[in-house]
This record gives sequence, C-alpha cells and structure tokens, in this order.
Amino acid sequence: MKIRKQAGFTPTEKLLSRLCGNTFLEMFSYLNPVREDGKELCDLIAVFDDHVFIFFDRESRKMDNAAKDISVRWKRWKKEVIEKQVRALAGAEKYIRTGKPIFLDPMRETALPVTMPRNPVVHRFIVAHGAAEACEASSGSNVYGSLAVSYLKPGVPPLDFPFYVELGNGDPVHVLDSANVELVLGELDTFFDFTSYVAEKEDAIRRYDFLAYCGEEDLLAHYFRNYDPEANRYRIGERDSRISGVVIEEGAWKSFAASEECRERKEANKVSYFWDELLQRTYRNALDGTLIGDVDLGRERNALNEMAKEPRLARREFSRRMLKAIENFPETGDIPARHLSFMSSFYAGKGYVFLQLKPPSPRGEDYREVRQYMLKIACGAARNRFAHLKTVVGIAMDPPKFTELGEISEDFVLLDCSRWAEEERAFWERENEHTKFFKTSGMRETRLHAEDFLGRG
Repeated sequence: MKIRKQAGFTPTEKLLSRLCGNTFLEMFSYLNPVREDGKELCDLIAVFDDHVFIFFDRESRKMDNAAKDISVRWKRWKKEVIEKQVRALAGAEKYIRTGKPIFLDPMRETALPVTMPRNPVVHRFIVAHGAAEACEASSGSNVYGSLAVSYLKPGVPPLDFPFYVELGNGDPVHVLDSANVELVLGELDTFFDFTSYVAEKEDAIRRYDFLAYCGEEDLLAHYFRNYDPEANRYRIGERDSRISGVVIEEGAWKSFAASEECRERKEANKVSYFWDELLQRTYRNALDGTLIGDVDLGRERNALNEMAKEPRLARREFSRRMLKAIENFPETGDIPARHLSFMSSFYAGKGYVFLQLKPPSPRGEDYREVRQYMLKIACGAARNRFAHLKTVVGIAMDPPKFTELGEISEDFVLLDCSRWAEEERAFWERENEHTKFFKTSGMRETRLHAEDFLGRG
C-alpha cells in the first residue's frame, strides 16, 4: 500500500521535513499529523524506537522593522512564537500519551504507519522564525542571529530583554531558530547522534540551577568539545556536584567550525552517506508500495531499522568497508562469484554480514530466492563463528562493479539469535556445508579503531 506523506504548507515546514527526513529517515518523520477529531496534532512528528519528537514550526513577522519599539515587538513575537507553542507542545504530548490514534491526513484515512511506544520518551521542539535579522542587527557582537536561551530552576531571578528566551527546567522545551535549525540537524543527522545530544542536554537542564547559551549552535560546540573518554560520549557541563550552572559563551560554534578537527570530521563523514542512501532507497520503496517482502518496516523489528540505529561514526566505517569490498570484487567473466564481509556493530552483540553475489549469465528465475537463502545461511554461519552475537543483520546485493545502476537489487535479513539452541547451531552448520561461509582459507580478520574527530585521543 502506498503511503502519501504531507508535503508541507510553508517553506519552513518543507525545510523541517527535509532535515528530519535525513536525521530520522523518511519512514519515521511525518508533517502535519492529525488527531482523531481531525485537528492537527503538531507540525511534525518523528517516532523511532522508544522516542517521540514533537515539532512546532512557527514564523512571525512582528520583529520586522523593529528598531524603534524593539522591546514591545519582542514581547509580542515571543508570546506568539514561543509561549503559545510551549502550551501547544504540552497538549500534543498529553494526546500522545493517551494512546489515541494519529493520522497522516485530515480525512483520517491513513494511520501513522509507525508503532508508537507504550511509554514514550517525548522530546519537544519549537522551531522559531522571524527574529534572526532583527537579532543580528541588534548587536555587533551577535554572530549568527540565534536566540539566546536559558533554562532556570524555580526561584532563580529571570531576565527580560529582547532575543533572550527563558524556560523552566521541569519539562524541557528545545528552541531552534532560523539561524541554527539546519546547522544542528545537519551536524546530528542520525537518530543516535541527535538523541544522544538531546538526552544529554535534557539531563543538564534538570541537573543545574541554570543552563544558558547564546545560540543552540554554541551549546553544540561545547558538547562536541567536551568528550568523556571513560563513558565514550559527549557531555554538557561537568560531573561535579559543586557546579550549579553552566553558561556557554557567544561565538563558540564559529570558533569550533573553523577548527581543523571539525573540517576533517566533515570530510571523513562524506563516505558514510552510502549507508544512508541504502536505507532511504529501501524506505522510499516501502512508502511507495513497491517494496518486495512481507515485513512492515514501520511496525515490526527488521534489518533496516537495526541499521538505522547506527551512529554516524559507525556508518562511516561500514561504508568504507562495503565500498572497499565492492571495489575488490573479482573479475570472473560469466562464472558465478561471491564476496562476504562481516562487520561488528557499534552495539555490543550485533553484527552485519555483507554478501555480494554474482549470478550465472543468464541468471535463473529463482536467483533472488537463492540469494536470500544464501544470506540467511551466512547470518547463521556468522552466529556460529562469533558466539557473542545476539543479532545478525544480513545485506546482500548484486556486485555494483559489474551491474548496471538501475538493475542493482538488495536483500535484507534479520536473524535474532539471542536464544541459540543446539538444534539451531547444528541446522545452520549443516546448511553451511556447501557454501562454507567463514570457513574458507582466504578469510582475513581486520581490527579497526575509529574516532569521531580524527586525532582526538
């Protein structure tokens, strides 16, 4: 069945849809979802794993030509774009937690094609437009025109001046704006990376008496530069109970973006989008109703969704390995050939099998069925070879090196081996007697160490 996604009513909604379609992938982000009463729930919802992201995208021109009465105009702009949306977000979250249905269209003909978690971790966002130019013009020291934001515990004296948004720390609301929404979602363009940042930020908001920064991009720079090697994660602030608040200086992102480590990271990440393209192509086929198979990608555990969980750094290394394997596929003429690779996931207990299979010429009608079963055998053989595995994801394709671009097809398999009984081990051992995956003399094992920012210890 074809799933028709909303295209967006405004240019800013269309921008948000594109950005979230990259970060959360096409299958998991939807514009203008509708409640059971036909009213719009929010401007965009993204759902993946146990997390739900609610976005309200708002633009007001009340700050245009605001040089003379800037304080009055600012209060009106903030009321319309920030304060009303904070209340709207609370209402949207309340509706989501009732478990009532969500639809993609005002006629309520198409249900949200993604399973909502029973106890979702909800993250709330306002994307605010219309103040960037006035903000940038208000001060010569303003770098991007981003809104300053602070989160305060009750009792902390508030400040009230233009382009400064104060929010409570109880149920955090994230405020992005015209100046930084593309930057933030562009730098954190996987579910893992974006969620890791948001979760760390929300923890800091609740932990400190105050968290303040001059633009979301400056907080992101602080996050990237505050790496905890013991926990293998980025932090906001310090794990020191004596510290009651954190203030991030203006221009932190500008300085960070000009650094060699930032430029090298961007260059190194270019290869990683091979992984994203593989996912997006398959998800789009599912949305278009042209995907072969009986797995519901939005509602069932499957190979694609396991792949979508990987962070950008892991995607970088997987793509390098896969592209190298594609490059090294042997030239055999009309003789069938295969190439198998195994890659360990970022997540403990999970691994990937990458199988390229060149069929005889001409290929038989049952080629896809044969390849799919060979991929299952390879996954079972991987579990028998690597006893720590709980999940094996199989990816099979025609060798791109010898296949026309429009004729390349892919197969995906998910093997849940969290309970690996003796009969399963023996079954896949027997099935592998002919294919001999992971048993040939030409096998080579390579251990790799990867760093998000190159050269960082």
